Amino acid sequence: MSTARHIENYLTENRENMVLLLKQLVAEETPSSDKEAQNQILLLLKETLEELDFYVCIVSGKRTGGYLYARPQKRVKCQPIQLMVGHCDTVWKKSTLEQMPIKEADDKITGPGIFDMKAGLVQMIFSIKALKELGLPCKVTPVLLINSDEEIGSIESTGMIKRLSKLANRAYILEPPLGLNGRLKTARKGIGKFILTIKGKSAHAGLNPDRGVSAIVELSYHIQKLFSLNDFEKGITVNVGMIEGGSSANVIAAESKAMIDVRVHNLEDADFITQKIMGLKPIHADSELTVEGRFGRPPMEKTPRNRKLWRLAKDAGRTINLNLKEATAGGGSDGNTTSLYTATLDGLGTVGDGAHAKHEFIFTEKLVERTALLTLLLSADPLVETKI
Repeated sequence: MSTARHIENYLTENRENMVLLLKQLVAEETPSSDKEAQNQILLLLKETLEELDFYVCIVSGKRTGGYLYARPQKRVKCQPIQLMVGHCDTVWKKSTLEQMPIKEADDKITGPGIFDMKAGLVQMIFSIKALKELGLPCKVTPVLLINSDEEIGSIESTGMIKRLSKLANRAYILEPPLGLNGRLKTARKGIGKFILTIKGKSAHAGLNPDRGVSAIVELSYHIQKLFSLNDFEKGITVNVGMIEGGSSANVIAAESKAMIDVRVHNLEDADFITQKIMGLKPIHADSELTVEGRFGRPPMEKTPRNRKLWRLAKDAGRTINLNLKEATAGGGSDGNTTSLYTATLDGLGTVGDGAHAKHEFIFTEKLVERTALLTLLLSADPLVETKI
C-alpha cells in the first residue's frame, strides 16, 4: 500500500476525532480583542500538542493573547525546519454561537471561525499525529506558530513570524483555500493603510467665509489625485474608504481626514504608490497636510521558490487523486510575511465558504482530504535552496 493511501486510511479512521477537536475549538469563542479567550484556546492547543511530544511555549502579548510556538521535543540536529502558520482568533464577537450554533449536516459543519480558520488548526495537529503514528520519515522538522492577532494585522506576532521564516526551508499557511473548488493561494496582494490629514482654518460660513481655509475642499483635491493612482490592469487599487471632517454646516472646516486602502501585486508597485501618497503636497498655501501609514502586509509574489513549493503540492495532490488549482487572493495573511524570507504556500486549509460571514462552513470530507495533503507535504524532502 502506498504512503498516500496509508495516510488517507489513518485520517479517515480518525475523522470523528478530527471533528470532535474542531467542534471544541469552535466552541471556544475567540475574538481578537479578548485576551482571556485567546489564553483559553492557546492552552487547549498546548495540551493537545504536548500529548504529541512537542515542546510548546505560549508567549503572551501586551495588547493581544500573543502566540503559541511548538516544536518536537526530540529533533535531529542540523535538520532544516518547515513552518506551519495559523491563527486562533476570529472576527466574531462573544455570544455569536447563540445566533450561529455549531451544526453538522449534509457533509457540512457550520460555526463562527470554522472556515477561517479553526479547521486549519485541526489539520496541523492531525498531520503531526499521522506522521507520528504511521512512523513516516520527516526530513524537515515541523515547527508551529499559532497567533491570536492575525485578524487585526498580526500586530504583535509578525516579529516572531519573520524570525522563524528566515530559518525555515518552507512555510505552509493554513488559511482557507479560495472558492468551493479549494484553490490554493500562490499569490496575495500587498496591503497598505494610510491616513491623510488636512488642517485648514475655521471661519463662519456666512459672515466671513473669505477668512477661512476649508480642509474639506483641500481634501477633495487629493481624493481625486488618489483615485487617479488606480490601475486595474496592473492590479493596483487605491480606495479612499472613509472621510471625516468639519464641525457644523455653517463653519468652514478646520480639519479633515481620509482613510486609504491600497492593494498591489508586487513590491515595486508598493514602493511606487507609497512614494506618491507620502509625496502629496498642499494645494492651498495656508493649509497643512500630513500622511501616516505604510504597507503592513507586503505582496506575496509568485517567486521561483514559491513556484517550486506549488509544484510539490501539485504532485502530492495527484497521489490522492486531487487535481489542485491555484489562485491569487486580494486579501492578506501571514503568508505575505513568510514569503519574503522562504518558500511559501497559502490556502492549505479546509474547503468551505463564508469567511467573516454568517453562513460560514466547511465540507467535512474535505477536512480529511486537505489534512492528507498537508501530511504529504510535511513528509517531503527539503527544497533545494532558491534565493527568491
